[in-house]
Amino acid sequence: MSHHSGMSDHATRTVERHCDVCVVGGSAAGLAAALQLGRQRRSVIVVDAGEPRNGPAVHMHGYLGRDGTPPSELVAAGRREVRSYGGEVLAGLVQRVTGASDDRFRVELLGGHAVIARRVVAATGLVDELPEIEGIAAHWGRDVVHCPFCHGFEVRDRRTVMIVTHPMGIHPAVLFRQLTARLTVVVDDAVTADQAELDALRAGGVAIRQAAVRRIVTGPDGHVSAVELADGESIAADAVVVGPRFAARAEPFLPLGLRPAAHPGGLGDVLEVDATGQTAVAGLYAAGNVTDPSQQVLQAAADGSRVGAMVSVSLAQDDLRASARPSANQADWDHRYGGEQMWSGNPNGTLVHEVGALEPGRALDVGAGEGGDALWLAEQGWRVTASDISRRALDRVSAEAERRGVHVECHHVDANALDAFERSAFDLVSAQYASIPRTPDDRAVRNLLEAVRPGGTLLVVSHDIEPMRAPVGTLAEARPFDPDAYVRVGDVAGALERSPTWHVEVHEKRPRPPGAASASHHVEDVVLRARRRTG
Repeated sequence: MSHHSGMSDHATRTVERHCDVCVVGGSAAGLAAALQLGRQRRSVIVVDAGEPRNGPAVHMHGYLGRDGTPPSELVAAGRREVRSYGGEVLAGLVQRVTGASDDRFRVELLGGHAVIARRVVAATGLVDELPEIEGIAAHWGRDVVHCPFCHGFEVRDRRTVMIVTHPMGIHPAVLFRQLTARLTVVVDDAVTADQAELDALRAGGVAIRQAAVRRIVTGPDGHVSAVELADGESIAADAVVVGPRFAARAEPFLPLGLRPAAHPGGLGDVLEVDATGQTAVAGLYAAGNVTDPSQQVLQAAADGSRVGAMVSVSLAQDDLRASARPSANQADWDHRYGGEQMWSGNPNGTLVHEVGALEPGRALDVGAGEGGDALWLAEQGWRVTASDISRRALDRVSAEAERRGVHVECHHVDANALDAFERSAFDLVSAQYASIPRTPDDRAVRNLLEAVRPGGTLLVVSHDIEPMRAPVGTLAEARPFDPDAYVRVGDVAGALERSPTWHVEVHEKRPRPPGAASASHHVEDVVLRARRRTG
């Protein structure tokens, strides 16, 4: 919870973020883990490259309450839920994870940004390695399927050809036989399948062929129409079943010494974990089908939720041993204020414009940062309380106030703490670009409103975040902050609309006024000024 004057948090310079947990991978398992952690008041940054294993699938199945939902809809809902607890979901590609000081991890992203985290959750999933058969990849996840539970019902009663390219690939045939009476199993010439299993399938009415497959034939309608064998024979087909090999997405974790292990089925590799989800590397956890390829989306989400809970326990035990109860986001802001001065030191232009005509009284600057606004208010005759989650930032405010010969009271608090601010005490409550993580109950918004005395003014300003939501050209250009994880002017406006004790005087988008050192890439602000009624 802090603000700035004259620069954008979303500047193109590389940024090092600090959090409790970095989750690598933002599908069902990763988001479920992040949700659990957010609900335990842990700061979480999810880094997602946007390459889910089930990306080619139009719908997911077998997920109770969400059967038939497009995978993208589940991810979108999961992101909203994670962000509602202040968790950030960043577009980015993790290149490598290494050890950092104090048993932390350094998660390095393509493009130069980095995340320093106490724990890391690998929810990177698997990569399916499809047989080298022409046409397989083009229809993968639609007419070419592999799992009888994921998509078997959708190909029921159709002419289905199952291509077996490895000995384990024959096992799902008994399930597909239940789904269609028109099943042909083609066992590749190089595969020695279990003869007893083949005999049982033949006796059950399944056609068995031993032959190499040349290609998948696409019909005029764009769907699979046949499977062509190496000898030129074609088998009519509406659907094709193949069993791919799989590989754990583990490359970013290799610098830590983590190595995938061979899956007992011999079809690929996975990350091995203990009962809590922790890998052989202390502090590095894994969840989802990167640990178990049999997991569908429902099981992956459940596993992520369980692992998120286990990570929460691990962090809580560490904090108890240290007799500490750290605020989730303080480390991030303390780090950012630990170097050179970040902002210009000038007051924000909108503050100067909106409160210049007000009679000085008692003011609360929420997210004071290095104090440009608080110091200016004090110089105008206001009795100022500067509030911030970062003690380092407030130390700078105190030092600069002393240098200028003005008094600013510093209040070290999280805006999301219960009763964070003195109630009905301030003639002006100002939050200029304050980075306050969301909560589902809008506690920080209530804290802001309740701090204003009857007759007092509330002034909230934030960036117009729509340009920040626009997709960047490449993952190398991805932004290191997630604006949707933070309270915005619209959240405050909604609370005011629901309260009869407030009169909104200004709520508009406008060009950013002069007053800071230099303009950042954004050019518009959203400004909200309201007065609390006295009656």
